[in-house]
Amino acid sequence: MMENIELTCIGCPMGCTLEVILEDKKVIEVKGNSCIKGIAYAEKECTNPMRIVTSTVEIENGELNVVSVKTEKDIPKDKIYECIKTLKGIKVKAPINIGDVIIENAAGTGVNIIATKRVKCANKNK
Repeated sequence: MMENIELTCIGCPMGCTLEVILEDKKVIEVKGNSCIKGIAYAEKECTNPMRIVTSTVEIENGELNVVSVKTEKDIPKDKIYECIKTLKGIKVKAPINIGDVIIENAAGTGVNIIATKRVKCANKNK
């Protein structure tokens, strides 16, 4: 079964409009790309879409109430909800540094969720 999908490429700043032709869920043709990145983006997006997940978690005894977090790398799109669900109710203790692992192997993806901000303790003596 043939299927046509239209995408806006995010592989480079050009933002090309891509027409992707799929047959039996396999990419057989990509049109509209200005560079090779468009083909790679279309194939990945149509066969195995991946995303970086960003969120926040509560922090105890910190100069801030929350710390921003993200997946270390992209995860399968169908794992986003499960990944966010694992963050619900998580509380970490200050101090937190950029890159600290908040959750290992989020949603069974093999990808860690890490802090993206440094948060010092509310009590400056700690």
